[in-house]
Amino acid sequence: MSVALDDFVYDPFAPEVMSNPLPFYEVLRDRFPVYYAEKYDTFFLSRFQDAWDFLSLADNMFVTNEGSVFTQAAVLRHNTEAPQDKPTTPFGSHLNYGSPVYELVRQAHGRQLRPGNVRKLEPFIRSLVRRRLDQLIPAGRFDLVHEFAGIISASTICHLFHIPVEDAGEVLDTINVLTRTDNDEPGFKDVQEHQVKLIEFIRPRVATRRADGPDGSWPLVDGMLEFRLDGRELTDVEIAANLTCVLVGGTETLPKVVGHGLWELNRRPDQLAEVRSDLAANSAAAAEEMNRFCGPAQWFGRTAREPVTIAGQSVRPGQRVAYLTQSANRDPREFENPNRFQWNRSIPRTLAFGRGQHFCVGIHLARLEERIILEEFLGRVTGYEIDEDAAVRHPSSFQWGYSHLPVTITSTALPGD
Repeated sequence: MSVALDDFVYDPFAPEVMSNPLPFYEVLRDRFPVYYAEKYDTFFLSRFQDAWDFLSLADNMFVTNEGSVFTQAAVLRHNTEAPQDKPTTPFGSHLNYGSPVYELVRQAHGRQLRPGNVRKLEPFIRSLVRRRLDQLIPAGRFDLVHEFAGIISASTICHLFHIPVEDAGEVLDTINVLTRTDNDEPGFKDVQEHQVKLIEFIRPRVATRRADGPDGSWPLVDGMLEFRLDGRELTDVEIAANLTCVLVGGTETLPKVVGHGLWELNRRPDQLAEVRSDLAANSAAAAEEMNRFCGPAQWFGRTAREPVTIAGQSVRPGQRVAYLTQSANRDPREFENPNRFQWNRSIPRTLAFGRGQHFCVGIHLARLEERIILEEFLGRVTGYEIDEDAAVRHPSSFQWGYSHLPVTITSTALPGD
């Protein structure tokens, strides 16, 4: 697909962009690295270094009061001034607050996701993956994204919240409705209902811990119960609502990355053989390239709180700036032959998990799950084929990733191999 340069327009919500944004990113990087979309009064950064520098800014120069993934309706409304701080009573999502509130809430629930605690989850996750493969492989065909990796990620998050693992499928389906956007966007009432449903997965666990007394053994919930905002405890609903970001973030993206990544490896038998030659040593590097090449999230945004210059462009308070993650990940100024999947590529810097204040709190868990899934799947499955005709990748301004990838298992390793 090529993009006409005459009267070039980039609109992340345009059907042709949502169907395949990559050709537009190439034009943006080469011709319009800081692209101003007058319709939305928003600047889009397409080069890696510009995005890296943008995310390095601190001191509330940019805030997420309006969220970090803007709807089209939101950006059609132009701001005349900097966004106002949100009230803390009642307390909404910490994702929409600046410093220090955002950091304090993140610290309150983040202990469970620190490297040492995440490493302790390896036996559980590895057993989970093996059992799931035992269930799926005999059928000979299953959905790599939804039935395999999706259930693994949802089950792991359920485990952390002490939600019955048997509910993982329902959790996954609820999250997929919420993150389905644009051409497949459900009605507002439907979104509200599913948001409430997610909160209700967590709220009973909060109530149980409050009644029992938090002792630190449920770190995600206990930390929030012990947290005080302006001297007061948060309500059960406020805590549950703030923890849905972990539930969604820990479930939605990873299956698309791993599923797509296994497809890319299977397209390149030489690379697949190299990874298989030492799975324990090679899976982490392969996963990192999958994060770069296969990441579904297309962009994240911020709103300027004060006058600032970004990549030579003056931005006034109230204007928005968004960095195009997947454009930056394919910037030849940062990566050699960026449109080529190379499992052992050197990636000294990554934007796959964000950077700065809002870098992904679940980065260590995601990397562990990816590594284990690759080790176990490729160690068990010696031959597989992706049904390309049945692959589903919905048009989207944000989550442009494969939601369904049917795989046929053609051969497996014998016990003890």
